[in-house]
Amino acid sequence: MRAVTKHFSVGGRRFPVLSGLDLTVEEGRLLFLLGRSGSGKTTLLSLAGALDRPDEGDVLVNGTDVTSLRGRSLYAFRQSTVGWVFQTSGLLPLLTAVENVALALGVQGLPLGQCVDPAREALRAVGLEERAEHRAHELSGGEQQRVAIARALVKGPRLLLADEPTGQLDTETGREIVNLLRAATAGGTTVIMATHDATLAASADRAVTIADGRLVPTPSPETSPA
Repeated sequence: MRAVTKHFSVGGRRFPVLSGLDLTVEEGRLLFLLGRSGSGKTTLLSLAGALDRPDEGDVLVNGTDVTSLRGRSLYAFRQSTVGWVFQTSGLLPLLTAVENVALALGVQGLPLGQCVDPAREALRAVGLEERAEHRAHELSGGEQQRVAIARALVKGPRLLLADEPTGQLDTETGREIVNLLRAATAGGTTVIMATHDATLAASADRAVTIADGRLVPTPSPETSPA
């Protein structure tokens, strides 16, 4: 991201969210994006994933200027280059775990018969092979989030964006989720995880804090107030 600026309009007034923000993330790295609610973390992720466009500045992913993408090129970028994990898993409750993961390939046009094996392999990677045939509503919150990670990774994205994926989980389960995201970088996937939990920052390759629309020095967990 180069000199990225983003405003939102409310009641006829424009409010800045990001102000001339610069950020570079290396391939295959795990970056934690810290900040309070409303600081702009989700907006930054939305710009990186081409769900929104900046008012000013450039956003490049793997050498592609995503702000210039339109139509089918934009759709292809969102489907093949970017994977998403949100605070809630977003699984379809009556589908099984393997069906939920396979769906990510199905929407890309892959025949159903070619989706199941990769989906099972993705579940195996997150430790849920034995739960593949369980419906989503039969899984615990942590298991659902692991299925969501498998769904995001099954298509082999270059960039995985995780927006508060541990926000509704207990501490131990949250750390398991972070470990899975870190494992994803071994295959070359770049992971950006937004969180307000600074205690998790030690698990990342790098942590940055966003405040008032800009990146500011990130305090270490040891020096942060309790």
